[in-house]
Parts: sequence; structure tokens; C-alpha cells
Amino acid sequence: MSTDSQPTPPSHTELREEGWRRLLAAARRRLERTGGTLYGDIGLTSPTEAERRIVIGVTGRYRPETARRLTIPLADLDAYLHTRYGTGLLQTLGRLHGPLRDRPAERADEAAAGARALAAAQASPLAEQGWYPAWLERIAADGTLTRLLRRGDAALLQAAVRVLEKLPGIRGDAGRSPLPLPVLAEWATGDTKALLPGGPLEQLVLRALAQRTAAGDGQPVGAVPRDRAGRRALWESAGAVADDLASQVLVLNIGARGDDVVCDWLRDAAGFGIPFRLTLHQLTTAAVVPAAREIHVCENPAVLRAAAAELEDRAAALVCTEGIPSAACHKLLDAAARSGARLHWRADFDWTGLRITAAAVARHGARPWRMSTADYRSALAGGESTPLTGPPAPTPWDPDLASALRASGQAVMEERLLTALLSDLG
Repeated sequence: MSTDSQPTPPSHTELREEGWRRLLAAARRRLERTGGTLYGDIGLTSPTEAERRIVIGVTGRYRPETARRLTIPLADLDAYLHTRYGTGLLQTLGRLHGPLRDRPAERADEAAAGARALAAAQASPLAEQGWYPAWLERIAADGTLTRLLRRGDAALLQAAVRVLEKLPGIRGDAGRSPLPLPVLAEWATGDTKALLPGGPLEQLVLRALAQRTAAGDGQPVGAVPRDRAGRRALWESAGAVADDLASQVLVLNIGARGDDVVCDWLRDAAGFGIPFRLTLHQLTTAAVVPAAREIHVCENPAVLRAAAAELEDRAAALVCTEGIPSAACHKLLDAAARSGARLHWRADFDWTGLRITAAAVARHGARPWRMSTADYRSALAGGESTPLTGPPAPTPWDPDLASALRASGQAVMEERLLTALLSDLG
């Protein structure tokens, strides 16, 4: 008894040959992009002779050797493969190179995951602060959130939110001792190393802090500083400290109350009129309280250096912020203000200097020192000014000062007032 037998279909091996490679790769890209829909055409530019012959065989239509581009309907390719090999286009591609991706479904899943991550972040109490939703909008718009999702790191966003929620400066505990980053990381994530410099969590948090700083300065966008000092200042602005030995404050003749070694050093330095650097670690462990009842604060070390050189131990107590005040500087002056010392504060006549001074008035109850409109105009008349840069800042202690800077467009460094400042300090 005889039976009819079906012919064995050719092997899929020949589909790995040069003539098929680009054609099947183009089909795979198209199908993954459309979710597997066998609709439309695919094309080959500058086809080889082998590719031209295959397209003719699939479509049954002659294509001249001079053709620069060949197109083929996906439906025709599917029918040809099914007839010749017993498997359609989708099955054939799966056997040759693995299952096809469904990119529309992936995008939908990714969008849903992103929406869930943002919704969880937006549930934070910080959402009431304008910089916080602006930060979330930026990381969603610039692809940061998408990259986190694709790496499987979506949880980092919620970790960043927990870090921000625990920062003393953001919670309104500005007078509290700064949190060391390992402690902050442990409280927020359970991992003391989660906020290591350059890590993805640190970058997320610093972007939020930069946005917060920019909002305070009236700018729409804040950039994370590339230098270590700038990044340290961002942390300190929110009540955290990367290194309590690196955070320092330069002082002259402030003295100290207490009988520990740090207080002894400060008294000895004041007795000889020698400038002294205090670290945040020293200020924290020794609980230093300045003995001086009147403390002047300047921005530039040149002023303190000149006071030490010309007045020595006769100079009034002086603290130098060296730019934006460090955590160590704030801790020292917080202690001084709480003990009843009066702070006389000044900085450069530029927008940053005005913001530093306004912040000191608000935080420490400081009194502006030679930071009036008259002082600015007198210094400006001396020449050698530089153009103002950055967004303007208000001067609530003297509203005309900000107007005068805006009208002149010129910044004046405080060294211009050195003669007058030394007279005050003497």
C-alpha cells in the first residue's frame, strides 16, 4: 500500500546568506516598529545582484540591473516564505534571530511606568515648593526618567525624593547641624554609600538642589556645578555636608568661650592677631561659641589678610565667607548670633553679593556693613568696575541699592572699600 508524501521544505539556512540579510533585517525593523503588522513595503537602496534576484523571485516582477532602490510588500514576502519554507515572515524571523520586539507595547509600558514613578514623586510634601515640580518636569522632559526606567533604576527617583525630604535646609531646619552625606544616605536609603560623588542618585539630588537654588535666584533652570567646591556648596545650601573637614571658615580675633583645645587655639590666635581656619568638624565637636560681641563679616580673604597685616590683634573680630558661606561659616555665626553677638555683614557689590547679604540678614539677623547706595556709588566712582552678570537681586535693607546697580550695570569688589573697612575694623 503506497501513500503520498509531502516534499520536505528547503532549509532556513539559505536565508542567512548575503542576499537575504538586509531584506530580512529591514523587515524585522519594520515589524518591531509597527507591532508585527504585515502592512506596507520595505525597501533596499543600492541593491546587490543577489538581492535583486531574490526580490524578483519573491514578487514575480522583473527589476532591471540599473534599479537604485527596490521595494517589496511585506505581505508578498510573508506569502513567499510560507509557500517555500512552511513558515510565514514572523515565524521565520523568530527562528532565525529570536522573537521580535513589540516596540509600541514597550513604549506604552514605559510610559505607564514613567507616569507611576512621577505620580509617586508628586505625592511628596515637597510638591508645594515651586522648584520641586520644575525638577520633575525637567527629568521627565530631557529623557532622564526614561533612561532610569530602561536601566531598571526607576527606584532611584523615589530614593532621591526621600533624600530631599530629609535634608534639614529643605525641611526648614536651617539652624540644625549639617547632616554628613553617609548619615543622610543611610536614613534615606539604608546604604551609607548611596550618595557617593558621581553616582546616579547624587546626580539626581544635585539637579533638584540646583533647581532650588535657581528658583531662589529667579532663574528658570539650574545647572549642577562640575567642580567639587560648587557641588559641596549645593549640598551645604540644603543642610548636608560631604566632608566636615573640607568645610571651613576663615576667622580673625573672634576668641572663644570654653575650655577645650579648639577654644584655646582661637584665644591664642586672637592674642597674636593671627588668622585661623576652623573646620566644621572642630566646630561640631567643640561646640565653639565666639567670645566677641561685635563680629564683622566680609566676603574676600584680601580684606581679612590686610586687617591681620595692618591691625594684628587690634583688629575687630572678623569672619571671611570666601564667597558663598560654607556650612562651617553658618554654624559659627549661628552660635554667635544665639549668644547675643551682633553681626555686621558685607559682600561684593554684585548680584551674588547682594543675595548673600540678604540671606544673612534673614538667617542671622545681620546688619549690612557699608552696603548702602552711598557706599556703592562712592566705590563705583573709584573706577575699575566690571560688568554685572546673572539675574538681579533685591536689597530689602536699602531698595535704592539694587536700582543703582541695575542703572550702572557695574559690579564693584569689596577690596575697593579697603581703606574704609580697615578704619571700621581698627
